[in-house]
Amino acid sequence: MTHTYTIEGMTCDGCRSKVEKTLNTIDGIEAKVSLTPSIATITMDKHVPTSVLQEALTTAGIYTIKLSTDKIEEHSSTNEATSKSHSSTHSHSDKKEIKVPVNANGQYYCPMHCEGEKVYDKAGDCPVCGMDLVKVPELKASKTLYTCPMHPEVIQEAPGSCPICGMDLVPMEPNDSEDQKTYKDLARKMKIALVFTVPIFAIAMIEMAHNNPLLKLMDASKWNWVQLLLSLPVVFYACWMFFVRAFKSIITWNLNMFTLIGIGTGVAFLFSLVGMFFPDVFPNEFKTEHGTVLLYFEATTVILTLVLLGQLLEARAHSQTSGAIKELLKLAPTEATLVIDGNDKVISIHDIKKGDLLRVKPGDKIPVDGKISDGESSIDEAMITGEPIPVDKKKDDNVIAGTINGNKSFVMIAEKVGSETLLSQIVQMVNDASRSRAPIQKLADSIAKYFVPIVVIISVITFFIWAKFGPEPALVYGFINAIAVLIIACPCALGLATPMSVMVGVGKGAQSGVLIKNAEALENMNKINVLITDKTGTITEGKPSVETIFASNNNENDLLQSIASLNQYSEHPLAQAVVNYAKSKTVSLIEVKDFEAVAGKGVTGTVTNKKVALGNKKLMELVKANVSDDLENKIIAEQKLGKTVSYIAVDSVAVGFVSITDAIKISSKEAIKELLRQGIEVIMLTGDNVNTAKAVADELNLSSYRASCLPEDKLNEIKRLQSEGKIVAMAGDGINDAPALAQADIGIAMGTGTDVAIESAKITLVKGDLQGIVKAKNLSHSVMRNIKQNLFFAFFYNVLGVPIAAGVLYPFFGILLSPMIAALAMSFSSVSVIVNALRLRSLKL
Repeated sequence: MTHTYTIEGMTCDGCRSKVEKTLNTIDGIEAKVSLTPSIATITMDKHVPTSVLQEALTTAGIYTIKLSTDKIEEHSSTNEATSKSHSSTHSHSDKKEIKVPVNANGQYYCPMHCEGEKVYDKAGDCPVCGMDLVKVPELKASKTLYTCPMHPEVIQEAPGSCPICGMDLVPMEPNDSEDQKTYKDLARKMKIALVFTVPIFAIAMIEMAHNNPLLKLMDASKWNWVQLLLSLPVVFYACWMFFVRAFKSIITWNLNMFTLIGIGTGVAFLFSLVGMFFPDVFPNEFKTEHGTVLLYFEATTVILTLVLLGQLLEARAHSQTSGAIKELLKLAPTEATLVIDGNDKVISIHDIKKGDLLRVKPGDKIPVDGKISDGESSIDEAMITGEPIPVDKKKDDNVIAGTINGNKSFVMIAEKVGSETLLSQIVQMVNDASRSRAPIQKLADSIAKYFVPIVVIISVITFFIWAKFGPEPALVYGFINAIAVLIIACPCALGLATPMSVMVGVGKGAQSGVLIKNAEALENMNKINVLITDKTGTITEGKPSVETIFASNNNENDLLQSIASLNQYSEHPLAQAVVNYAKSKTVSLIEVKDFEAVAGKGVTGTVTNKKVALGNKKLMELVKANVSDDLENKIIAEQKLGKTVSYIAVDSVAVGFVSITDAIKISSKEAIKELLRQGIEVIMLTGDNVNTAKAVADELNLSSYRASCLPEDKLNEIKRLQSEGKIVAMAGDGINDAPALAQADIGIAMGTGTDVAIESAKITLVKGDLQGIVKAKNLSHSVMRNIKQNLFFAFFYNVLGVPIAAGVLYPFFGILLSPMIAALAMSFSSVSVIVNALRLRSLKL
């Protein structure tokens, strides 16, 4: 029997692992525990009371288990995603998504997500891997303040002159970001480490010279004291954090890079201390010709300084990976001009409320999403859509926050403010996606888990082999090579290989108008072999216009009034086209009763006591309307011209039709051609009739299409393809596409579409253009190739470096690897991974 239980008290993946391990110690049960959602699925041979499970968990920590009374929905490829509501259109892979919580702005997280969603209030080290915690960016634009260079107490919100001395005010330097603070702290410690390490290194190198000139000043034992004193600031201040991290990793048994560094340098330093104070405990082979023990202060300090250099370079490079979010935040203005009683007042964008009237002056950035209420202008939307040509906007047209006004002024109504604006959603999506985990990361995680213990074992084996079989002084050779093995191994490079590429790739996509919800979508986009696409608003412009209204009784105005009045309650693009056409003909709209939208078929209602139906052939069959052969022939003729035709029935008699044209996007043909070239099968599924669908498919050279598709038909087609082993992407923009978008392996929403469609998708194309799918595919391919390069570098580096450090080349070529060279190579291994990831910033999509 199998039961599902809810677990309370789990905060990270470590908790999840502990709970799962504890439950599996109970005889007769097999447990699998997930963190998101926090549930345990337990299979038991015979019933085990919940109290027994709770008793076991109490020994593991503060966890509570109870039998789940709610049905846990399994989002699998067989999920019946038929609901149209926002709440039921989730991807079947959402449970795998790990991201920093939305409300975590300003808190800290591990860049390798060792503890899943867990965040911290203060800066510090990850308790699992030891890496510096990274601050979640503040996703708000901050206002620039101005101050006097001579009188810093003078601060104001706008440029001008100092009221005290008259000097021009200058922008205040913003507070350093957390990345910059970390970098500056490491840079300061690096300077201190260099000041003391260089003399130690010089002393050690000169000692190797023939007729050491330093011995004329002092004997060797006194120079050893000098090295000890110089090493103290390096070990106990500049690089002490490495030993703290190593200690934490050992007591928590979360072994990592710092475990190896701490053990290696710690052993070398302690060895040197014992050699200074108790030289007689060492055999002669550990001693120099002067009778002193061979000490390793220079190796300790040089290794630690090189590791610190690696951390410094890594901090510098890591700050660049979040550049996309910083650039997006720069798009947001900090102020707006509020219009109150005809007067203008400058306010912060954080004070804007829905319904406020805002004046946008020439050259200003638009503060929030809204609609023009007075005036017109051309607006540069390139930063959002990627389209370089300014877009002409007039009254009632929508405008987007962050876009730049042209040379005219206008007044707009604020409709979406704060986190509701498209720009804010883009920033939040990029922030979440850049910190999510790709499935390929599991490979690196699995290896890293066993990596450190294996390296420690190899280090111990190296020492004993050299001590027994190596040349004299065998113990010295064994000691040095064992430390080199510990130092050169770098699990950090494995951990960084995936998240760095994902972070840069997601940012690059955002800058190109391709918004990726999580890393899993970014990875899977590279695997798709079938693209399902809607027609209206996806292949076509989504801006349909009425071309013809035919009435069999020649009373077109009355018929137009009836169908326009009926469509005023519908949000469908075709309905809006009819309403707009009626307004252009100055036809007034009248009251409609019993309005009903029939999904995938059309609309019905009662107008002037007559039952009116407007829709496709299936709707005519539903209302049992009689369609004459003459009318049917006229409709077919229009459809063969690629027009979308809706039947009009009054009291169960078809009395005419409305012919609507929707131009195919110029880029659709090029995009589909490129996708076909890449071996992706493109299938058009449309609710339109077969004649119109064929006309569009012929123009686009599509061999696969289906017409008259209801939402459930699209859903079932995707399921069918998935059952054949196909990886399916679905592109759509309407509410009726939401179930199919949720079911697809990759749902792609047009940014010009509905909120429900966008929420259901894993990728959103801001511009609403099929060319964005080509960009997303190319981006996915490049990111995955970059990740594989990083993993290869990390794997190859360790596979090659560890044996060389152990001395396998010595019997053949006499080559040994100094621990200091090993430290340098280890430091740059992580940096090389990050630098390789940063190459994605120059990718041309």
